[in-house]
Amino acid sequence: MEHLTRDIATLLGLTAIIGYVNHRFLRLPRTIGLVLIAMVASLLALGIDNLIPGWGVGPGVRAVLLDIDFSDVLMQGMLGFLLFAGALHVDLGQLAKRGWAIAALATGGLMVSTGLVGIGIWFAFNLTGLNVPLIYCLLFGALISPTDPVAVLGILKNVKVPASLEAKIAGESLFNDGMAVVIFLILLAMATSGSTALNIGDITLLFLQEALGGAVLGLVTGALAFWALRSIDEYNLEVIITLALVTVTYEIAHILHTSGPIAVVVSGLLIGNHGTRLAMSEKTREHLKNFWTVIDEVLNAVLFLLIGLEVIIISTTPSLIWISVIAIPLVLGARFVAVAIPIGVFGLFRDFTKGAIPVLTWGGLRGGISVALALSLPDGNEKDAIVTVCYTVVVFSILVQGMTIGKLVKRVVLAEHETTNHH
Repeated sequence: MEHLTRDIATLLGLTAIIGYVNHRFLRLPRTIGLVLIAMVASLLALGIDNLIPGWGVGPGVRAVLLDIDFSDVLMQGMLGFLLFAGALHVDLGQLAKRGWAIAALATGGLMVSTGLVGIGIWFAFNLTGLNVPLIYCLLFGALISPTDPVAVLGILKNVKVPASLEAKIAGESLFNDGMAVVIFLILLAMATSGSTALNIGDITLLFLQEALGGAVLGLVTGALAFWALRSIDEYNLEVIITLALVTVTYEIAHILHTSGPIAVVVSGLLIGNHGTRLAMSEKTREHLKNFWTVIDEVLNAVLFLLIGLEVIIISTTPSLIWISVIAIPLVLGARFVAVAIPIGVFGLFRDFTKGAIPVLTWGGLRGGISVALALSLPDGNEKDAIVTVCYTVVVFSILVQGMTIGKLVKRVVLAEHETTNHH
């Protein structure tokens, strides 16, 4: 308990200090500022440690970070609240209109990306003399392919995009992490058992149990919460009901071995659309929105702070640096193919927003989920290599893609809209 209190105090204290420095002086988007300043602070700590070893700054910071299980904190603690908060603000009508395209991106596109990245990084490892087994390379493909809903939704707050394109970006990012976890678990079971034989029946059953089971669970718990919200008008209690909805749904999903992320997204969509419109007074809606906005902002800030600080525990060698440099264009190239195929197919039957492919490719940010999955791998040389390469791709994604996506949207989407409107 003492460790938990200390860790929470440390994280919130650092988040507040770094958030203040960014807002007062740098004025970068909050998530980007937190990652950047935390990384610089971590690297400074390492530099001080090399110059003055007796101070023990680096080992002290490293000990605190190792004490915080990033994977467990995110996947079992923060993720449910972040996904629910994000789903509350997504327009279900816009999502439903583009359901097939979003489903194709979150499933078929994800599998294509997993395969391309996995095979590509396997060649890269072999070229540099690091013989990482193909199954672990495919695991890297599975954990780095999903776009992170927290990162994506955070950037969308600062970038204005057409509603149709925003629905595709938000919808895919909310659902594909759940799908990625399913693929990751299947590949991890194969890697740890030493068997690479594919049993299609078992894989299909696990996929249905995780994905479909999660969606059904989210509908059931969301419907129960909707009924409870509709039968009362007491905003404090209604906020507590939504808080309980997230925690209970995620825990039941864990017990039933279904996808907790998918379950809370479905329940969040239900409450955020039908619940706020049909089961709440204006006063309740306002309090609910304010409550979940605060939860979202606080957890977002802590998560991106942790991502920035994690630089202090990764291992670097010349070979891993080269592979990390190769991995960035490899992941982006695979993302382009994974986006272009479904949009090209669906584009035969319906119109898409101009510039959808480059925006979805460059706007497919990676974040905490990729790092958490990498850190959940069994200890060993393969894990060390994958964590380092994963971290490099995630940081590039947040800092470079996150900083420039707004300019890309203005150039390829909004400029096209303005030209069309003038004509």
